[in-house]
Amino acid sequence: QVQLVESGGRLVQVGASLRVSCAASGLDFSGTAMGWYRQAPGKEREFIAAISGSGATSWYGNFMKGRFTISRDNANNLVYLQMGSLKPEDTAVYYCASTFDSTWGQVAHWGKGTQVTVSS
Repeated sequence: QVQLVESGGRLVQVGASLRVSCAASGLDFSGTAMGWYRQAPGKEREFIAAISGSGATSWYGNFMKGRFTISRDNANNLVYLQMGSLKPEDTAVYYCASTFDSTWGQVAHWGKGTQVTVSS
């Protein structure tokens, strides 16, 4: 079955950079678009970014592009989210997601998330 395992979340200071990773298995990775969401306490899950199966196309949520960059390593079934200039409001659980084909659309599977905490 499909498994998405996030890692790399931790406590960081305001202004820091951080990269979180997602290891995928059980799917045709290079044929599957991947994405990142986040959910802060008391808030709805929010779309951050997605990347096509080939990595040639990426999509970003409102206000996300600029500080967040999505990338992927198809040789190792990994997808990354690079975050910069982190703020306390970036504190959330960050979730990896996969879709049904190579273009971003409906989420098919979710990871369990990794906690990112930004301290001032």
